[in-house]
Order: sequence, then C-alpha cells, then structure tokens
Amino acid sequence: MTKLPTAIKLHKASKTLELQYAPDEVYHLSAEFLRVHSPSAEVQGHGKPILQFGKIGVGLNKVEPAGQYALKLTFDDGHDSGLFTWEYLYQLARRYDALWDDYLAELKAAGKSRDPNESVVKLVL
Repeated sequence: MTKLPTAIKLHKASKTLELQYAPDEVYHLSAEFLRVHSPSAEVQGHGKPILQFGKIGVGLNKVEPAGQYALKLTFDDGHDSGLFTWEYLYQLARRYDALWDDYLAELKAAGKSRDPNESVVKLVL
C-alpha cells in the first residue's frame, strides 16, 4: 500500500519540500535533490539516467497535486515535467542520505560540479 504524506509544505526560503507522514516521521528534501532525481524523461533518459549538474541554487516555484497519485513540481530553472508519485517521493525521502551520497560520487567521477559557475579540472601528473 502506498504511504501518503499527511502534510506537505513548501519552504521557499530554504528551498526545501517538507513531507510529514506521522508526527515523528518528517522529511525535508532540498529542491536540488528533487531536481536531480526528477522522474522526467529528461533526467531519467531512456533506460540510463542523465547526470544533472549545476543545480545547487535551484528552487521550487510551485507544488501541485496531480490527480490522487502524485505531485507536479515546478522548479525555478523552468523544469516542470515528470510527476513525483507518492511512492517515489516516499522512497526518495527514506533513502535521501544514500541517494545524495551516490549523486555526489557520480558528479565527482564525471568531473562535474553542483555549482553552475564552476568547472572541475582533473590534473594528470
């Protein structure tokens, strides 16, 4: 059975989405985290996810219900495709730390940065 949040709050100043499932089960997901884990085809690709980078300052403009099964998130970089199902959001929330660590490792391996104004240069000595 899909676990539904009992409360959803968009915190624009801190650029986070708060999901509460129980009084003692509250998650704060950064807009950057949600953007780089978007379920859209642009991010997920066709079978192989496409690494998103340069999203450190991204925020959320709008959070809207999509029927009874998902949320549509509109990011301030213009990205608004892909529906975050309740199940997907819950999995992102529960696995936040591991997914974030994996993302940072992928960025490092690809020589990319979270900062859109920064380039990573690898020196071979």
